[in-house]
Amino acid sequence: MAKKKTPQKPKTRLAGQPAQKGATAVPVPAKKAVLSPKKYAILLTLGGLVLLGILLTVGGFTFAAVQEQRDPFCASCHTQPESTFFQRASAAQAVDLASAHTPKDTRCINCHSGPGLTGRVNAELLGAHNALLWYTGKAVQPAKLTSPIGDENCLKCHQEVTGQRARNNHFHGFLARWQANDLRAGTCVSCHSGHATDGDSQTQFLNVARTEQVCSACHQALGGGD
Repeated sequence: MAKKKTPQKPKTRLAGQPAQKGATAVPVPAKKAVLSPKKYAILLTLGGLVLLGILLTVGGFTFAAVQEQRDPFCASCHTQPESTFFQRASAAQAVDLASAHTPKDTRCINCHSGPGLTGRVNAELLGAHNALLWYTGKAVQPAKLTSPIGDENCLKCHQEVTGQRARNNHFHGFLARWQANDLRAGTCVSCHSGHATDGDSQTQFLNVARTEQVCSACHQALGGGD
């Protein structure tokens, strides 16, 4: 009579031991990575520097945003012609388009920045660059115009003029069409120069001769402006 085999309990083995028939592996808990005090200190320092950089950047832009609302602050880093422009804006009698905006609580930064947050930040970055040149003695005086005022700067407040095509305002309505067809097309400041003093206050300081030249160029480019 055959003997019955007694079932044997599976043998267990530790990880790393050679496998045996019927043996069950016992998982060994993975060791947790522990930062050395030196690495921890380095990471803590880097984190602090990043946080400090963020705070300085935000604080710097906040300070600049407040200060650049003050025209004297903008004029403090310039000699000519900005000093003269600022003096005109501070005078009781407007003599150019920029000084005519002063009673309307319009500041330098309002015209010298584009629309929205992006336009304002770009203007402040340009101002920071100019300030760096000034304080390091590398600024060129009289200052050269490197960023002419674009139409978008004017249209922040005067968007309505582009939709008017009456006979005495058709040039505003057709300006975008001229610009789309001619790389040398005029812009807002081609007629409405902000700091020129040769214009007439009755026509928002337009210079008639200069404006007529711009009108003629537009008519030639568009074939009569129709």
